[in-house]
Amino acid sequence: MQPTVHIVRPSLAPAASAAPKRSLAWQLSWAGLLILLAASWKGADMRPFELWRDSGNIATYAAEFFPPNFTQWRMYLQEMVVTLQIALWGTALAVVTAVPLALLASANIVPWWIYQPMRRLMDSCRAINEMVFAMLFVVAVGLGPFAGVLALWVHTTGVLAKLFAEAVEAIDPQPVEGIRSTGASALHEIVYGVLPQVMPLWISYALYRFESNVRSASVVGMVGAGGIGVVLWEIIRGFQYAETCAVMLIIVVSVSAIDLASARIRKFLI
Repeated sequence: MQPTVHIVRPSLAPAASAAPKRSLAWQLSWAGLLILLAASWKGADMRPFELWRDSGNIATYAAEFFPPNFTQWRMYLQEMVVTLQIALWGTALAVVTAVPLALLASANIVPWWIYQPMRRLMDSCRAINEMVFAMLFVVAVGLGPFAGVLALWVHTTGVLAKLFAEAVEAIDPQPVEGIRSTGASALHEIVYGVLPQVMPLWISYALYRFESNVRSASVVGMVGAGGIGVVLWEIIRGFQYAETCAVMLIIVVSVSAIDLASARIRKFLI
């Protein structure tokens, strides 16, 4: 007599009951978002019809930007190089600072009474925009690129430390546990168990923030923190729109080139 094989078929009832709950939650989320947007309409002073009504003036204004005037292109390029240098140093200092802060803000590395205060510190750095930091540092250290470097350093440290900490918290714990079982110290666990897992992602985040900081460095210069932002602010105040278009094109080309280069590097690393 052959043995009887009993096939247990999984019940579809729990999955079927969970589907309507997810659907209802999804619909409620969209409804809440629409209500929030409607409530924010007046506060945001939304006036879309004025774009159509004033389209003639907007077209006349836009026409003054063309053709762009590259007469002083050498000076523009020199200031763009300074902007790149500001972004590079601000990002480099932020990476160096963010690494230990990220480890101290990771819930799977340190106890709560350490990582919670560190996270609040990082929140403070991220909460204030680079422009505000730039204005503060211009008063503290004077006009020039150094104020821009300090502004990007503080803000980017908060951003990168959070991203780095999230990467650490998502690691596979088995390599760390294997190293711990050999009697290794906590430092060895981090160096040989944590860093090899997160390093590609950390580099990717750092490259992305460098791209972002190039754009930010172009803006902080408007408050006297050096770079092409100073030039851009002066020509905008002088209603030199053709020159403004030339500077904006240089910024766009520079940022696009950096984006393409960093995208290739990230693709190679990850």
